[in-house]
Amino acid sequence: MIANTPTPPYYAVIFTSLRTEGDNGYSSMADEMAELAQQQEGYLGIESARNDLGITVSYWRSLEDIKNWKANTRHLFAQKQGREKWYEHYKVRICKVERDYEF
Repeated sequence: MIANTPTPPYYAVIFTSLRTEGDNGYSSMADEMAELAQQQEGYLGIESARNDLGITVSYWRSLEDIKNWKANTRHLFAQKQGREKWYEHYKVRICKVERDYEF
């Protein structure tokens, strides 16, 4: 589903990853993180796709909201698990969305 974001400006966190073999609890934690993110101040939506390369884009009202989400205790635990068990490699990019349009 395409996220229903507000009129710009807003921010996007682009998380690109290569996974390790097996699930190792990843799916349940990913579901939990998606639910938890929705409860955070400034959360606007999420889009995700995965084949060999995974790309998840979450949308936020402000840089402060992104900072607070990154520091969430349960999210910190998931990040640690990701480095230890789920990801061979990942990269995070934070961008300001200045324009958007749709069809």
